[in-house]
Amino acid sequence: MIDPAETRPSPEALLAEARRESRGKLKIFIGAAPGVGKTYAMLRAAQARRGEGVDVVVGLVETHQRSETETLMQGLEAVSRQVIDYRGISFQEMDLDAILRRSPRLALVDELAHSNIPGARHPKRYQDVEELLDAGIDVYSTLNVQHIESLNDIVTRITGITVRETVPDVVIQNADSIELIDLTPEELLQRLKEGKVYIPEQARLAMGRFFTPGNLTALRELALRQAAERVDEQMANYMHRHAITGPWPASERVMVCIADDGQASALIRTAKRSAERRQVPWMALYIESHRHVMLPENVRRDITQALHMAETLGGEVMTVAGEDIAGEILRVARERNVSVIIIGKSRRSLWSRLMRPSVAATVLDRGGSFDILVMSGGDVRKRFVPDVLPPGTWFNHLNWLSYVQATMAVILASVIAWGASHLTDISTLSLIYLIAVLLVAVDRGFRVSAYASVLSFVLFDFLFIDPRYSLMIHRFEDFLTLSFFLVVALAISMIGARLQRQISVTQHNAERTQALYDFNKTIAAATTLDDILQAAVHHVSRNLRTTTALLLPRGERLEAVATFPPDTRLDTASNAAMDWAWRHGRPAGLGSNTLPGAAFYGLPLRAGKETLGVLAVRPERDEPLSSDQENFLSSLATQSAAAIERAHLAGDIEQARLQTETERLRSNLLSTISHDLRTPLVAILGATTSLHDYWDKFDDKARRELFATIEDEADRLNRFVQNLLDMTQLVSGGLKLKLQPTDTQDLVGASLVRLRKQVGSRPLRLDIPDDLPPVDTDFTIMERVFVNILDNACKYAPADLPLTITARREAHYIRLTFTDRGPGIPEKERERVFDMFYRVKVGAAPTSGAGLGLAISRGFVEAHGGRIAVQPGTDGIGTQIVLRLPIAGQEKISAP
Repeated sequence: MIDPAETRPSPEALLAEARRESRGKLKIFIGAAPGVGKTYAMLRAAQARRGEGVDVVVGLVETHQRSETETLMQGLEAVSRQVIDYRGISFQEMDLDAILRRSPRLALVDELAHSNIPGARHPKRYQDVEELLDAGIDVYSTLNVQHIESLNDIVTRITGITVRETVPDVVIQNADSIELIDLTPEELLQRLKEGKVYIPEQARLAMGRFFTPGNLTALRELALRQAAERVDEQMANYMHRHAITGPWPASERVMVCIADDGQASALIRTAKRSAERRQVPWMALYIESHRHVMLPENVRRDITQALHMAETLGGEVMTVAGEDIAGEILRVARERNVSVIIIGKSRRSLWSRLMRPSVAATVLDRGGSFDILVMSGGDVRKRFVPDVLPPGTWFNHLNWLSYVQATMAVILASVIAWGASHLTDISTLSLIYLIAVLLVAVDRGFRVSAYASVLSFVLFDFLFIDPRYSLMIHRFEDFLTLSFFLVVALAISMIGARLQRQISVTQHNAERTQALYDFNKTIAAATTLDDILQAAVHHVSRNLRTTTALLLPRGERLEAVATFPPDTRLDTASNAAMDWAWRHGRPAGLGSNTLPGAAFYGLPLRAGKETLGVLAVRPERDEPLSSDQENFLSSLATQSAAAIERAHLAGDIEQARLQTETERLRSNLLSTISHDLRTPLVAILGATTSLHDYWDKFDDKARRELFATIEDEADRLNRFVQNLLDMTQLVSGGLKLKLQPTDTQDLVGASLVRLRKQVGSRPLRLDIPDDLPPVDTDFTIMERVFVNILDNACKYAPADLPLTITARREAHYIRLTFTDRGPGIPEKERERVFDMFYRVKVGAAPTSGAGLGLAISRGFVEAHGGRIAVQPGTDGIGTQIVLRLPIAGQEKISAP
């Protein structure tokens, strides 16, 4: 039975096809060597497309003054080249920006492997092509097979010439089509003799070196094989996309293990070719032991570049920390279903071979279930042996001090041993020297401790071995004692030095971890985006000793929103690099593959698939960052991006909350207006209709009651509309007060007159002394405050219970208290009653009113420089509304 999964198209293949649809199409004309006719074939194809009505431009084509090639250029629009000055000489390069602005359907870009002159946006022309493809422009280009990265070492072995300009295999893999331009070696040599490839003098030199029949035959085979593998890959992709069943390879992979012995690049190319032949994925593994931080910077950079090469060739990259290198290799191989392990055989000293087996030998011995390829090291450098002292000669300035300190330590041990020689035997005295050697090893490393071991050996013989004060040894037993002493001292030196290196690594890792922890703690405590940005630039500058800037997008451009030092400015080239890093989501600037001549190095701040900004750093010495610094900066950038995204999300949440609150207020407003406008209007309309239709049937008393109803409801409607207008004034900031000294009794009296119907026969208790000083208020506005407070009291308090209004002077203000004997307001709601549209629920019946009165009252009171608060009534019964208003001529109270 056929598995249904086998009849479905491959999701990976469909996704790859979808990604291709959004990009331009790349066609590569590939040949075995210069002169086979790649450019000629490309121009012929371009003329054919032009005849079909396609918009074709020449980005850059090198005709090499060949007449037939120049003839095919006729009729094709050529984009002017960019002139770049380098070391006083002007060079012409392809103008990438001009092509992007022109935006043709098809661009011709010759010599895909070409290296651009420093000052161009990208170091390599294939990177220019990638940018054109990302912009949706189709590209035709040319390439010789010796420029393919994974074939570089094979070409070197065949021709004896190292090709410096290479193109990552992933570029060829991602090409939509490849056309092989084939020419036999005999025909190519004939073209050379006829001067159709190079001028006669250059042709003669070329035929004697690169263009030999053997070289051309081998290169032609490589080109044919490359084209055949590409055809196989295209067929496999087609079958995957269309769910055509076939003999697919098992889910296995090739793993290459790299080290610091200089073989990494060659091993990675071998793994790439091996994986392609097997049609399986592959990965590169580096085991980072305690030795890593002790390696010279150039060695660590070589490792980083090798891992980057593996990525560009389409491999997976993994770095694992561990001391048992062989064990870690086999563990990862089992976990990742590796079928083939490729490892290099490095040069090792005799002492190293005697002390322990090589990693390759251990993997061979313990990895019986894997196919293991051990590649010959060939002409590679010797593995670096780290020491705690800086690399260089044994006796530089710093070492002299170390050797002096070691000498003093051994002399001190001799003095102690001399004093103890009368108390113990000779075997115990040797331990004193061994302790000194161990202390030197832990503090100064192997070389200095080895010196201390030899010096201890000499002094021990001179001072304590008969005959004393002589280096002569008469007894064989003494010779054995001294020999074992020296061996043990050297062993202790090695152990102590190893311990010292591990301590150094631990300290280094602890410092990095602490720095990351401190940064994470700082940005976690940051409450605003600006705090996060300032913390990021300060932390990066302090730990990496760099000038730092953090750039965020503002519309269609980047803007430096945080810098350290504060007056930091980016030059034009650095701004261009940062903009490119932001738009493409890849590093750019100093030491990178894009605009490497810029003063700053830019690392994009990525959160998921989105680039939030760019972190730009400029090292103190204007040199590219080390690999360790890049890794540390990458960790800081990742944390910074997460913090910035968190701040953005918090802002979005707050915006959504405000929008929700706005919608709630709008809904409440509409609901309130529909109810509180309709109710008095219905009453007014009912009363006027009754008077109009039944005037003759009503007596004078009934008519007066209906007129009173109309008046009361109109007044109610007027108060509601006034509340809406007041709230609008408060929200918009358009409230203008006309302050004047006002008598408190007058304010209370005017308010009660306006609410005479609501107050009715309710008992009133007024306690307002006659000698109170006037308050500084706008009479009309403050009257509305008193009306709102008293109206609420009348709504909630029973009609037979009294309302109490008291006034007292307290310091520089008048305290007015409005007390009712109603149900009261729960403590948790006493502050919320001042929110717009909030109404306290009393019982099951809905409360009338819009919920604006107290909100407006607080706004008006605080505008006067006063305060308003809700307190429980006397004996906990009812409610007290307490106002504090400034006395005329006194300083206003600041609102809480």
